[in-house]
Amino acid sequence: MPTTPATAAHSSPNGVSSNGVQASIMLELVDEDGNTIGTAEKLAAHQAPGQLHRAFSVFLFDEAGRLLLQRRALGKYHSPGVWSNTCCGHPYPGEAPFAAAARRTHEELGVSPSLLAEAGTVRYNHPDPASGLVEQEYNHLFVGMVQAELRPDPEEVEEAAFVTAAELAERHATAPFSAWFMTVLDAARPAIRELTGPAGGW
Repeated sequence: MPTTPATAAHSSPNGVSSNGVQASIMLELVDEDGNTIGTAEKLAAHQAPGQLHRAFSVFLFDEAGRLLLQRRALGKYHSPGVWSNTCCGHPYPGEAPFAAAARRTHEELGVSPSLLAEAGTVRYNHPDPASGLVEQEYNHLFVGMVQAELRPDPEEVEEAAFVTAAELAERHATAPFSAWFMTVLDAARPAIRELTGPAGGW
């Protein structure tokens, strides 16, 4: 993936430096209007009650209009083993959300979207009961398409699946999903419907 000045300043996708030591990952703190007001270390920003920070969520679809879901790797410190949207994460300070969304999609799933478009923003506050961490996020939404074969990073993704709207409803009723999933999905629905058409059922 190409680098930007923001991404070049960071050592690796997993925040591990060349000597094997866990590096600090910094996030952008924002106000209620999404203006940058500072930075905070990633884990500190998620400690209760949480600090409002910039994030992104990606929803990619195949040519049949099915949504690509991922189940988060069991080793992740936040919401391990639960299903969620195609990709989500945080831009580095100074990194454009669009660039961060494309970067993390490639890092996590081994593919670059064939189409990626902005789909608005949503602000939410979701505590995670299992970990006690809090998602206070100003989230930039993106929708698009994926046509290449997936090559998930096992440290990030436990498994992936393409689902129709009906299959998602069935899965959501029985399987654990991330606390933020329905909030970001509902906020992205207008753009999803524009992308997939009325027959997609989204």
